[in-house]
Amino acid sequence: MTNRNWMVLYTRSRWEKKVDKLLSDQNIASFCPLVKTNRQWVDRVKLVELPLFNSYLFVNATPTELNKAIQTNGVLTYISHCGKPAVIKDVEIERIREIVNNYTNIETVPWNDINIGDNVEVKDGLLANHRGEIQQIHGRSVLMVIENMNCALTVKIDQKNLTRSAVTTA
Repeated sequence: MTNRNWMVLYTRSRWEKKVDKLLSDQNIASFCPLVKTNRQWVDRVKLVELPLFNSYLFVNATPTELNKAIQTNGVLTYISHCGKPAVIKDVEIERIREIVNNYTNIETVPWNDINIGDNVEVKDGLLANHRGEIQQIHGRSVLMVIENMNCALTVKIDQKNLTRSAVTTA
């Protein structure tokens, strides 16, 4: 029997749940971690399930099943490492399952080039054009010391609203 491994498929945008269903119809084991969130429409608020990872889906497959999976409508490719499909350990998949099942306020935050100690400038919002040094990063919550204000602020801000700033000496 050929070994099954967990691998990651890259799907078309907003096709994660559709691809999960299509793979299930082909008897290919897949896992699309979903999180429940409230969405506001003009006339109502609705609880919806959204994929935890945009455009990504896990598949537990043999090499033959992986080839079949990447031919499924909505699948663009698989994630590779050193030219081979990237394998995810069973323990990691179980950890993701436990997190999704046991926690409600979950979100993925894209990793950016912002690191502790970086000097940054806020591009948008109330603190636009203020500069500071990153002290801590917790998801989207950033603790930064704002220059010329002589204080530390905890700011919940998308990292996309921060840019590295040149270090200036006075």
